[in-house]
Amino acid sequence: MSHAAATVTPPERGLALHWKVLIGFAVGIIGGAIAYLAGPQSAIVSGLVDYVAAPGGQLFLNLLFMLVLPLMFTALILGVTEIGDIASLGRIGWRTLIYTGVVTSIAIAIGLLVVHLIEPGRAFDPAVRDALLAGSAQKAHAITDSKPTLSVIEMILGIVPRNVVKAASNGDFLAVMFFAIMLGVALVLTPTPATQRFREAIQGLNELVMKLIGMVVKLTPYAVACLMFALTARFGWDTLMTLAWYAFSVLLAIAIHGFVVLPLWVRFMGGMSPRRFFRDSQEAILTAFSTASSTGTLPTTLKCAEQNLRLPPKVARFVLTIGASANHHGTALFEGLTVLFLVQCFGVELGWVQQIMVLGLCILGSIGTAGVPAGSLPVIAMILTYLHVPPEAIGIILGVDRFLDMCRTALNVTGDLATAVVVARREGADTTEEAPAAG
Repeated sequence: MSHAAATVTPPERGLALHWKVLIGFAVGIIGGAIAYLAGPQSAIVSGLVDYVAAPGGQLFLNLLFMLVLPLMFTALILGVTEIGDIASLGRIGWRTLIYTGVVTSIAIAIGLLVVHLIEPGRAFDPAVRDALLAGSAQKAHAITDSKPTLSVIEMILGIVPRNVVKAASNGDFLAVMFFAIMLGVALVLTPTPATQRFREAIQGLNELVMKLIGMVVKLTPYAVACLMFALTARFGWDTLMTLAWYAFSVLLAIAIHGFVVLPLWVRFMGGMSPRRFFRDSQEAILTAFSTASSTGTLPTTLKCAEQNLRLPPKVARFVLTIGASANHHGTALFEGLTVLFLVQCFGVELGWVQQIMVLGLCILGSIGTAGVPAGSLPVIAMILTYLHVPPEAIGIILGVDRFLDMCRTALNVTGDLATAVVVARREGADTTEEAPAAG
């Protein structure tokens, strides 16, 4: 049983989380706008921002950062061990791996291109940027003035840690990710009872971390209200306009990949009409959009693949189960675009080598991303740390992240199904056969 399937959570009762987040977003903005009109320098407004809203939002971020290392470490090990099933499935496994890598790279490249063309972070007020580092002015200047100037050789050598514990304590998550991948490879190559028990222990730790993330995510509406109130009360509408441009950039990149790249891929590599593909996949795509969880959507995704798209069960079950934990087109695109947006906000210039490193980190990060709402935020925080940008910067995007999370999850599931169609065609299945519409 894959760790993707093990993380499925039961549906929430009462008001859905995305509606709660939307309410928190509205409350924060309206309250912040009123406070800004009343005077951001007044004692009451300053007290609310400095002693209520800002600490409340920071507490949420600290809880999230606390889980970054164990989440990335365990998820990458489990992801590699699941992909390790490639050895037993031969061509299907290798094709899944290659197609996932290629199309995920295209998705990230689209995100990077869009953020370069629109540059939503360039107009970001430096005062807002420095406020995110409140209480540490010296650190703010050190971070905003720093530039990643490592050579290619130094970056490659830095990937392999001499001391993985020291690397973890120093926040060098790239080195920790490399160690996790190597550990996963060793687990695949050493199928003994002892290593199986170790994998089960890693699985247990991953499930505990996922449970904690689920508990923290329930605080998102309150954190969004606090963060939006603090930003709007201090800086007014300019911050919201920057967020609007950022959200537009994400949606544009998702639309290009979802409605241009994937249909062309399905048509020319999978031999299937895009119209039929979207018609027969709509139930899974809509479920993914409404739940913002690719793992929670997995049963519906499998049903659409086998009953509607008529894909061979062997191909569908392998590709989609792996895809729920490792084939995250939308997540990878979002992570790359968001990282560059925040890098722009903080005035850090990245060369092409660093941006290629970001692409690679996003591919690895999408493998280790939890398939639950807000699962990509810890990965973004990790990448920001590597680029010398404060991970607290993700507080800027929390207000609009929930809706964007729903959109990128829908793209994740669409990408999974598209990959299954292509792999099935390459394995000789007849994907041109029409199937009755899902009903």
